[in-house]
Amino acid sequence: MGAETPERRTKTAREMAAEYGVHPVTIRRIIAEPRGDFLARAKARRERAVELRATGLKHREIAVEMDVPIGTVGRLLHEAKKLAEAQAVEEQPQAS
Repeated sequence: MGAETPERRTKTAREMAAEYGVHPVTIRRIIAEPRGDFLARAKARRERAVELRATGLKHREIAVEMDVPIGTVGRLLHEAKKLAEAQAVEEQPQAS
């Protein structure tokens, strides 16, 4: 189930729930980013970090370029590496 209004939040679900007098889960359900959109955005961020790293940039330089913390750059690159390794294992022919 996708969000009724797929926009990025500026307040927490708890803050909005208190404001509107509903449960935080109701707020999350209404304004949550659809899963497919989230996964596509996450994939694009990983790919961008990998592209910048391939050009020879350091983690700090990638962080500045992407406007994210250095730790996020490390996590994105790590996730990309693990996903690539998992995909390579899946693509290997099975021994009979």
